[in-house]
Amino acid sequence: MKTIVERARDGELTEEMQFVALREGVSPEFVREGLVSGRIIIPRNPLHASLVPMGIGKGLRTKINANLGTSKGMAQLEAELKKLHLAVHFGADTVMDLSTGGDLKEVRDAVVKACPVPVGSVPIYEAAAKAKHHFMNLSEKEIFDALEAHAKSGIDYMTIHAGMTKKALQCMDEQKRIADVVSRGGGILAVWMRHNNRENPLYEGYEQVLELLHKYDVTVSLGDSLRPGAIHDASDKAQFEELRTLGELQQRTLKAGVQCMVEGPGHVPLHQIEYNMKLQQELCHEAPFYVLGPLVTDIAPGYDHITSAIGAALAGWHGADMLCYVTPAEHLRLPLPEDVKEGVIAYRIAAHAADIAKGVSGAMEWDNELSRARKALDWEKQYALALDPEKARKMREEVMPRDKRACSMCDTLCPMMAMNLYYTEWKKDGQKPQPVPAGVHGHSP
Repeated sequence: MKTIVERARDGELTEEMQFVALREGVSPEFVREGLVSGRIIIPRNPLHASLVPMGIGKGLRTKINANLGTSKGMAQLEAELKKLHLAVHFGADTVMDLSTGGDLKEVRDAVVKACPVPVGSVPIYEAAAKAKHHFMNLSEKEIFDALEAHAKSGIDYMTIHAGMTKKALQCMDEQKRIADVVSRGGGILAVWMRHNNRENPLYEGYEQVLELLHKYDVTVSLGDSLRPGAIHDASDKAQFEELRTLGELQQRTLKAGVQCMVEGPGHVPLHQIEYNMKLQQELCHEAPFYVLGPLVTDIAPGYDHITSAIGAALAGWHGADMLCYVTPAEHLRLPLPEDVKEGVIAYRIAAHAADIAKGVSGAMEWDNELSRARKALDWEKQYALALDPEKARKMREEVMPRDKRACSMCDTLCPMMAMNLYYTEWKKDGQKPQPVPAGVHGHSP
């Protein structure tokens, strides 16, 4: 069976390409050419029956991902399905199942079955979580068996930590980082490599990885094992050594007829974000870039959906194609449903702000439409256009103004209402404007 990349190379305009083109306001040929060049991906495993095709990459709307998944201490399937519903309802373009607790196959199968957007996963988590021995003693067969199990479940894209090499780890040792390895998958492999004094099995066996994912037409998401997990560690030699390897692997992946995106940092101060985005575009041949945040400061546990959304907006503006959300629970605990909602909303704001800055077709019209409704004091339309209509309605109606045309911030001094009334009631045709009688601001005289 040919993969979607191979069909694009043959000049075929598949239903997925045409659907993405229509959704994004571009031509089907633009999408096909993007697939051939590796600048666009459409993650889709044919075994994911409920999937609605989603395009990620250059010239398309900036996408957001929401992470879900159980842990050993919190392994309730119903809770994860509730998070999934909230994430998709509030606008997540993809979700990742990062489960490490409970019946991992049951959770994964349920998420894929219920999810209309692409689902990603990190198979090394399952290999480590299910190991009957310590994960430092994992066999290569156990690692590759986990990859195939995820592909058979209908997973659309997988994070593969193939870029962390012995050379990259040596660079990290020389840097004296505050937070050496913060990637969970990267940490598992770093311990394995050091314990066994071996090269990364996913790097050494990358051809086997590609053969397996080609078989199921699963997209590779090249994980950044050495992403900075502290502002101090950003943009160091270890991070960029791994990034260079990811660029090489991206070319091998595309050549094999497999779709590929590249993952990025992490924790990065504001003034380094543009450089990080531009360097990735150069080293990774403009492959879709999927970034976590980045968080622009380390001091705000409980508010890291904000510290990261600031960085995410900048990252999107400067070239990131998909933003992995961060919730208020980051660094503290497994997210609860409300955390998922807060994270998705924060990242939809960041992605939309980036699209306006990038000039994505139609992005600003949404803002213009809401602004026109605001000017017209059309509250129902404002609610309908809001990212969270229920919250917008609730907040206004909690404290209603005396003049219900306005809100309680300005009440009868509402400038938009005053200007509207000036031209419709206060300024008489053919007459000079009359002064507004004292004490009746906002009301017809």
